[in-house]
Amino acid sequence: MKKTTISLALTFAAFALSANLKAQDTKTDNHTLTISVPEVALVDIEPAATKNITLGFTAPTEAGSAVIPNAANTTLWLNYSSIKSDADPTRNVSVSVNEIIPGIDIHVTAAGATGSGGGTLGTPAAQLTLSATDQTIISGIGSAYTGNGANNGHNLTYALAAGSGPGGVASYADLKVIATTEVSVIYTISDN
Repeated sequence: MKKTTISLALTFAAFALSANLKAQDTKTDNHTLTISVPEVALVDIEPAATKNITLGFTAPTEAGSAVIPNAANTTLWLNYSSIKSDADPTRNVSVSVNEIIPGIDIHVTAAGATGSGGGTLGTPAAQLTLSATDQTIISGIGSAYTGNGANNGHNLTYALAAGSGPGGVASYADLKVIATTEVSVIYTISDN
């Protein structure tokens, strides 16, 4: 009997201990997951391998006519990635040139965003005549990405105009013979 009592006592003790351990768990549980999202502000012109373009004018064949600008160039695409903070809910992309060529207006137009991007993509401005002062070409960019490469983002159209045209800032009287001159077009993404 003593042996049965000890066995029975050990069985009750094991049952009490296991019941006590199970009582610590509940129907739900939780843990902490730490998440980090970096602020992002990146811009580039695609395709990167061929982003330098050449524009020019053709001489008239009839006396009394003006020089004629060559066809506009539509080979370049503006790509950007943006993750915004609560303090600054939108960004802009601005454009400027490092040098003004006397007598020549350089026009740039950005089309609406297309391609594989997502988020709050920006809104393009109307055609701009480039100057040394930053001008907003894309506004209202939130947390967004345009997709990378050609055929993603905003297609850019570049065109030349001899001065004194509608909306221009240059004067035709300032035109001079230029073999080749390089102008850097600078795009900058920044908070509003």
